[in-house]
Amino acid sequence: MNSAQPASPWWSPEVHADRRPFLLGRNAIKAEFRAYFARRDFIEVETAALQISPGNEAHLHGFATKLIGNDAVPHALYLHTSPEFACKKLLAAGETRISCFAQVYRNRERGPLHHPEFTMLEWYRTRESYERLMKDCAELLGLAAETAGAKTFVFRGKSIDPFAEPERVAVAEAFERFAGIDLLSSISRDGSTDRDRLADDLLRAGIRLADDDSWADLFSRVMVEKIEPRLGQGRATILDEYPVSEAALARPSSADPRVAERFELYACGVELANAFGELTNPDEQRRRFKVEMAEKLRIYGESYPIDEDLLTALSLMPETSGIALGFDRLVMLATGARRIDEVIWTPVAEIGV
Repeated sequence: MNSAQPASPWWSPEVHADRRPFLLGRNAIKAEFRAYFARRDFIEVETAALQISPGNEAHLHGFATKLIGNDAVPHALYLHTSPEFACKKLLAAGETRISCFAQVYRNRERGPLHHPEFTMLEWYRTRESYERLMKDCAELLGLAAETAGAKTFVFRGKSIDPFAEPERVAVAEAFERFAGIDLLSSISRDGSTDRDRLADDLLRAGIRLADDDSWADLFSRVMVEKIEPRLGQGRATILDEYPVSEAALARPSSADPRVAERFELYACGVELANAFGELTNPDEQRRRFKVEMAEKLRIYGESYPIDEDLLTALSLMPETSGIALGFDRLVMLATGARRIDEVIWTPVAEIGV
């Protein structure tokens, strides 16, 4: 932002008048989504934003705070980056179908598609396959479009028909199609990865890399540069079967242990949702969390605690499929907004931007 000529604040009458149609569209879509889940016997839940851990993924950054007890002793807590951990505890408690509109908080994230505080819609189905979540996604895309009166979704020159059946593409297929890389050749059946093998493939494909790049770094670079910009064009894309090393909360596929039951939903090149056939093995989950936090410590010099209650709850949680959808992003596409802050009623103040 130009400090000499600051833009009008979101609360100025003229800016609010421009934003208001998007915001009213947001409210209408939220109401229709709530009705969608209610018709399918989902219970809407609310989760506490203050948690022991904000999440244990290497590249997620939480907001830290302190809880002062009655004894005046401060205890470290975090604003959650997702309601996932709390939702899983509710599933362990006996709930079977839950949905949740949650305000979530992520540091180091601000831009046209990112905001420090945003709305995540999560829903969980116990004893149902994660393919059922794919059907939910297709139906919700159509419902958002119908509610907003949109025949197409358009963003940055890319468009989709929100009523068309999404294309389902495996990650390995996308690597081959868009980058000419045999991804699975660098993954062993135990899930371990061969960094040098993947690095050689990137060099042959003309993709830059650094000597200290890990396998995960190389994977992410191909995703960002070659694959994500080509997803969700003409119709939505369901990018399926992520490598197990890139799916810390998902169970391995029964068809191929190198990949996991994880998919992401894309429209107009925008990632909208992230879904899992949920991992319920507490020992394996602990191991994966430790790997993620070691990587976070290596890259950022910090790590987050592991929520021991969550690991205990996983042993009681039934087989479950769950998904997190960036509600604000979907509203953007449905209403034609250009930036995420145009569909948020009261955006976070821009400090140090």
